[in-house]
Amino acid sequence: MNSNSTVSREYADLLTSRLLSEYRIPGSAYDENVKRGLRNADGSGVIAGVSKIGSVRGYYIEDGQRVPHEGKLFYRGYDVEDIVNAHRKEDTFGYEEVAYLLLCGFLPTKAQEERFVEILSAAKTLPEGYFENELMKRPSNNIMNAISRAVLSMYAYDDNPDDTSVVNVLRQSIELIARMPTIVAQTYAMKRHYYDNASLYIHNPKADLTLAENFLRLARRDKSYTDKEAKLLDALMMLHAEHSGGNNSTFVCRAVTSTGADTYGAIAAAISSLKGPLHGGANEAVMRMIGNILENVRDPRDDDEVGAYLDKILDGQANDGSGKLYGLGHAVYTISDPRAVIIRELIDEMASVKGYSDEFLIAERVERLGIPKLMERKGKTMPIPANVDLYSGIVYKMLGIPEDLYTPLFAVSRVSGWCAHRLEELITSGRIMRPAYRSAAERQKYIPISLR
Repeated sequence: MNSNSTVSREYADLLTSRLLSEYRIPGSAYDENVKRGLRNADGSGVIAGVSKIGSVRGYYIEDGQRVPHEGKLFYRGYDVEDIVNAHRKEDTFGYEEVAYLLLCGFLPTKAQEERFVEILSAAKTLPEGYFENELMKRPSNNIMNAISRAVLSMYAYDDNPDDTSVVNVLRQSIELIARMPTIVAQTYAMKRHYYDNASLYIHNPKADLTLAENFLRLARRDKSYTDKEAKLLDALMMLHAEHSGGNNSTFVCRAVTSTGADTYGAIAAAISSLKGPLHGGANEAVMRMIGNILENVRDPRDDDEVGAYLDKILDGQANDGSGKLYGLGHAVYTISDPRAVIIRELIDEMASVKGYSDEFLIAERVERLGIPKLMERKGKTMPIPANVDLYSGIVYKMLGIPEDLYTPLFAVSRVSGWCAHRLEELITSGRIMRPAYRSAAERQKYIPISLR
């Protein structure tokens, strides 16, 4: 309990033991018909809908069994590896094209993309009074909490917030995609000033810059960045933009949308879901783990020494004591996570130049040495891949981005995917999401309070 709580610690303690008893449900209450975590017995997700936006493939079914497969991620049917690699080859920015593809369903022509970028640029400016009233006067020590609230408060600055017509939601979506980098960067500035006692510096977005460029310009004190840095961030934004309708935050967005709620409520709910450490914060945990390993091994190139320390982590005797190797495993991918494969290539090109080769060496050994150790301990025969979080934090660190901004940057990227799924839910569903929960409560006869 915090010091400002109106509920005393004594009262809370008094109720807690009884609550633990009353809320406990025995394992025997769960049978094969109860899909805990909306997962089937084999770990696959329960099919809750149909989508044309994103597709994640990590295995195929043969004779009723899951068979491992190289991971693939598709945006509107296009392989994300092809999209990212095409922009790397042409040395161009690609997030705006990805946002257009996700929102509209097709790749834009050059003229269409230029017009879309013009509209995004015009939408980057925050509404009058918004910065002063919603960001400056209401700082938070947690950036994810702050941006969820900031998006929710955008409702009050919209002349037509509750209209769920396609044209209005598309307008709201474009504005949110354009404004999220500014909201996150300026929210972080408030946090640094009010909670870290740092100097306050505020920059405004520039219309002629991409979203990745604008974020680096807004987040850095001197507003400077290199073209290579901006394109590295742009590549991560493309990879984080979408991951099918089954991931928790996107599902939350669709569930809230299915009630008829406004855009700001649906996107704020998705951000709140992403705030959870089991969904969005894993890259921060990875970087803390890598730092812990580097502090406790003499040579990051020594497989025997690093492997022995990974055993200590798995035994709960090192790092945070959780027994987890962060950055390994995924609900869908088996052999590989395509996002991790691409990011590993990007880091390989820049790690030594940026001075983070030791972090990269450790991440590679966590993947190569840690996976077989983890599979053996869990008794798994299905391959376990390194996931996107094992390497994405290294990129953020190479870019000088503080840990406070790792998950918020995920939200900056994913908002285009959330908005696309909101539009799809509005256009195609027409039914409120309403899963069932089986009752485990015993029937009881009410006793008047005077007789208890």
